[in-house]
Amino acid sequence: MKILGGSVKMAARGAALAFVIAACGGSPGSAASGVATPRFEPGACPARVASTPPFAHAQCGQLIVPENRRKQNGKTISISVAIIPSVTQPPKHEPVFYIAGGPGGDAMGDAGYLVPTLNQDRNLVVLSQRGTLDATPSLLCPEIDAFDAKAVSLVYDAPSTGILHVAATKACHDRFVSEGVDLSAYNTLENIEDFVDLRKVLKAPKWSIFGTSYGTYVALVLMRIHPEDLVSVTIDSISPPSVASLGWPWSSAGEGFGNLFDACAAQPACASKYGDVRSKFTRQVQQLEANPLTVTSHYTPGGPPVQVVLDGGALVNWFVAGGASFFPSVPSALQELVNGAPVQIAASRAALAKPASESVQGYGLTYGVFCSEWMPFRQSQILAAGQAAFPTYPATVLSQSPQLPFATEDCAVWDVPKASASIRDVTTSSIPTLVINGAFDGKTSPIWATYVARTLPNSTTLIIPGIGHFVTPQSPCAQTVVREFLANPTIPPDTSCAAGVTIPPFK
Repeated sequence: MKILGGSVKMAARGAALAFVIAACGGSPGSAASGVATPRFEPGACPARVASTPPFAHAQCGQLIVPENRRKQNGKTISISVAIIPSVTQPPKHEPVFYIAGGPGGDAMGDAGYLVPTLNQDRNLVVLSQRGTLDATPSLLCPEIDAFDAKAVSLVYDAPSTGILHVAATKACHDRFVSEGVDLSAYNTLENIEDFVDLRKVLKAPKWSIFGTSYGTYVALVLMRIHPEDLVSVTIDSISPPSVASLGWPWSSAGEGFGNLFDACAAQPACASKYGDVRSKFTRQVQQLEANPLTVTSHYTPGGPPVQVVLDGGALVNWFVAGGASFFPSVPSALQELVNGAPVQIAASRAALAKPASESVQGYGLTYGVFCSEWMPFRQSQILAAGQAAFPTYPATVLSQSPQLPFATEDCAVWDVPKASASIRDVTTSSIPTLVINGAFDGKTSPIWATYVARTLPNSTTLIIPGIGHFVTPQSPCAQTVVREFLANPTIPPDTSCAAGVTIPPFK
């Protein structure tokens, strides 16, 4: 982050403070309808991030909104807000509101990745989202976190593993219900209204939005149902509401895997050293699913031993979860596995067993979205979607969606009502939009950037080679394009830098 000089620091603080003071002009209370009036209450930034650079001059507080806008005289919830001031003072443009992924991700934790790209010439508004880590109630599930830490020692897709998984989910669900949480209120439409209400109480006449992963899903619905005063939309790592389902991640895994395998084949050194990595990976999925391998690893060097079970499902999910530092080592890690000593893969899986200092995933929103908006629509197509993407993988692997094992069973115990089918309508909009994806993304692959752009006539698509999920923080090219787009969204930004991106050599 750019360090600001003293006089600029005071100007930035003053500009952000003025923004907050304007937000407090309305009086709290209840509307005539019996639904609480949204309001903003200035306050401290979340303690866990307050001392980090993005929040040094931020103005923070709580957005107070109804938990369920359909209920008369219902209770309210609070959601953390941070307004990070523009580097340039005074701000030259409307604020940009950040919509984090997940569902249930850590928006405040993402802030360090977003500055100064997003707040170079404008204030950056970060809303933590309902039910997440910095909201009240904070719908975290230590029961599920504890299961996940143990799951590295279990066969990934075994029915016995599923029983334990669902039991942890039910325990969390039952605790929330006993605490009086209305789980049906944690969904995309309520989430969108939180952002719209925040923009209103902050009295921003115009606004732009930047969403990543699930945040792109929110952004696409928001620009369809609340297009008013939206100057621009930037979406990074695309999750289209019209196709998202429990089986949908298989298509992204297929494309992301394929692009990486093709990149290795295109590098003479990688192809010569490792051969046909695609076929090698497929054989390992098949062999490990038939005969799981148990090895001992450590989640930190010198830490306690961790028993790691590698079966076909675990191997696939190791690949899907990979990030920027992971991709160059895929061929070498796979070769270690072929040689019977999967040091890198085992260590990566063992890292999941490390006790968390705190839970970060807002499962109330996670399951609220998956179980009301994804699972009821095409939920029986998990296996079919898997077979379309990976026709030679074992059915036991393909019957569980990547990173969402036993989600159908989880949703049965989460027990929230089916969303209206309209949540899945295709977004057609003329709002200037920048659509970004990484070529190696196995979670939300590039095909979905092309898919959503077809009905966004004023959109520009940017695909960055060699990058996975959440592109902008990882790519200087993407950062340059985002800044240019935000400065003048009516003119298509220059995306030629993508052609000059070189995929790093595989190890």
